[in-house]
Amino acid sequence: MATGEHDEEDLTRKERREAARSQRKAAEEAELARAKRRTRLTQLGIVAVIVVVAIVVIAITASSGGKSSSISHDKAEASGKTAEVSALLNGIPQSGNTLGNPNAPVTLVYFGDLQCPICKEFTLGALPTIIQKYVRAGKLKIEYKSLETATREPETFKQQQIAALAAGKQKRAWNYIELFYHEQGQEDSGYVTEEYLQKLARGVPGLNIPVWTEDRKDPTLENQITTDAQLANNEGFNGTPSFLIGKSGGKLEKLGETSLTDPSGFEAAIESKLKG
Repeated sequence: MATGEHDEEDLTRKERREAARSQRKAAEEAELARAKRRTRLTQLGIVAVIVVVAIVVIAITASSGGKSSSISHDKAEASGKTAEVSALLNGIPQSGNTLGNPNAPVTLVYFGDLQCPICKEFTLGALPTIIQKYVRAGKLKIEYKSLETATREPETFKQQQIAALAAGKQKRAWNYIELFYHEQGQEDSGYVTEEYLQKLARGVPGLNIPVWTEDRKDPTLENQITTDAQLANNEGFNGTPSFLIGKSGGKLEKLGETSLTDPSGFEAAIESKLKG
């Protein structure tokens, strides 16, 4: 391919990423607007809880010096998230990047970027119901695929996605993925460091850290990320999360726009494929 064609292809990819970021920002703004319309009673309830927690924290800080209390709180919060993820996933088969019975009749392909805040909305919103109702029941399996949208640095994107896929070699990719979204930091803050990736790995129950560290060097994982991006490009996806759904082993089709917090749209699509 001529140099000019390479430049044009790179420019096109850059334009797609920028367009995806713009769409994502618009989605975030729309979600924020919807949040502002939620009931004032809920907001007042949250404020009341915050005030009570603040009073308790101040009292504990005053009695114990502050610093050690903060560390204990952080550890407790991290432990709580690990327990939440484990409760959601325990007992469900995993293989590589796939969650669910390999013989499940319906497949949902989920394209995500671990730093994507909209993916986090899906993870905390509709996904738990989908997992409990369909994946745990053996009716659905979910394949997680990587698509760079929110992560600005390609090398950081590669390393974070490889970290999750490497956990998949020990059948714990989804534990790592879920924990990443639960612990997700502020976008563009540079929070994804080697220390952060290691901390998440230590939060995955049963993960052999030395083996995981060695598995991250496996070149097939980087190749998988490239293949995922090519599939997304072929489908015309330029934003995350994006989805394909269909009968397992058959042709998959795009899942139309649906709420990421209300699972009903996903449920309707899954039921349709189960009946079809």
